[in-house]
Amino acid sequence: MSDPQIDAPATVPPTPQALLVDRLDNGVVLLRLNLPDRRNAMSGELTEAWQAAIAELHTERDLRAVVVTGEGKAFCAGGELAWLEESGTMTPDQLRTRMLSFYRAWLGIRTLDVPTIAALNGAAVGAGLAIALACDLRYATPEAGLSMPFTSLGIHPGMASTFLLPEVVGLAVAREMLLTGRVLRGPQALAVGLVNQVFPAESLRAEVLAIASTIATRAPIATRLTRQALADGGHQSFEAALRWEAVAQPLTMATEDLLEGIAAAKGRRTPLFTGR
Repeated sequence: MSDPQIDAPATVPPTPQALLVDRLDNGVVLLRLNLPDRRNAMSGELTEAWQAAIAELHTERDLRAVVVTGEGKAFCAGGELAWLEESGTMTPDQLRTRMLSFYRAWLGIRTLDVPTIAALNGAAVGAGLAIALACDLRYATPEAGLSMPFTSLGIHPGMASTFLLPEVVGLAVAREMLLTGRVLRGPQALAVGLVNQVFPAESLRAEVLAIASTIATRAPIATRLTRQALADGGHQSFEAALRWEAVAQPLTMATEDLLEGIAAAKGRRTPLFTGR
């Protein structure tokens, strides 16, 4: 008599990684928010993966530029509503501690000393738009809807939005976006300086990676110092700019990269910078 057939255990599909990290061979790293079924909302798992990725990028000596984008139809829908709903069970002091940790985790991309770029493939909402604002450059599709609808949810803006948005678009536009929750599509966002360029959806990622690749070919020390000079809205005064440049430019004048840049210019060839 044959043994009764034993059913094989059901196969459980693997849980997809919340964040995908692609390292190109030119020093460019692509971070892909990978919760498309949740419009890449900032869940606990995604936040943890993001924080770990940023910490690792801080250790990579050959890093030249970072691009962040979303998988699926959205860039990032912001914080999860279920996460916000839990706030009713916490005290204001507990919430302050929780939110500061959350803000600092996501805004950690601003602490990288290489240029960072957001490729807005779709909606960037609230804290999701703040991620893009924390980057040095932003590019979007014509259809991408960018908004800050905090007050329509009954909460004050977060993620340093009241600093980051005016820094990029100026106070007048920031006031309108934050007080009304107005959604700006790609061309409107371009008109107010919220994004640098608009590209068709099918070519956005390739176009942005090409821009990142161009940045990656520039002298690393000069690029990092230039990025630092422009951080937090740039210098506070003309004199502060002069004093910074009187130190930063001589630093780069003492590098091997300057000699390479001059030699390449004389030889009408592309320079090969090493960061030395």
